Amino acid sequence: MPIHFNDLDVVPEVSGLSSALIVPCNMCPAVTVAVREEKPFIQFFRSFLKSAPFEQYMETLQNQLKEKGVNTRVFKNYIPHQWFMCMWTSARREKLQKLAKQYDAVIVLGCESATETARDVVKSNGCKVIEGMEVTGIMNAQLRFHLPGNVSFENCKIVPISQKMKEGETSG
Repeated sequence: MPIHFNDLDVVPEVSGLSSALIVPCNMCPAVTVAVREEKPFIQFFRSFLKSAPFEQYMETLQNQLKEKGVNTRVFKNYIPHQWFMCMWTSARREKLQKLAKQYDAVIVLGCESATETARDVVKSNGCKVIEGMEVTGIMNAQLRFHLPGNVSFENCKIVPISQKMKEGETSG
């Protein structure tokens, strides 16, 4: 199941910057926002492969940053295999690297692995990497399909990530 997140306040992190590229992982953060807002994750006949609640979330974030004088753009990922930042191809990473050169920072909406992907990609650019979300656990939910093409997650529970994993301990 998807990872569950809490939002982080990125406004203090962009203080003094003029631009930021919002780089979303389109699966887990989008599911988190849809579940939180109690809306369908995807409505195939309305927005096909876009999560309307997540699109609105990113638009709201852009507006908040614009009010603080920060110019933003969202790095879009339309094809489903591009939705998971931790599994991006080298071509996708190169595209981010080229685009990120135009910005002071990248704001990652995703887990630590997504942040690490962005950090690796932009390290040569001198671009600041800002985490926009923090992991709170893993969602245990039931996937539901409702006509006319809505995909939702229901009966969600947040399962904490074990403390051993957080501390970097492994059994073996």
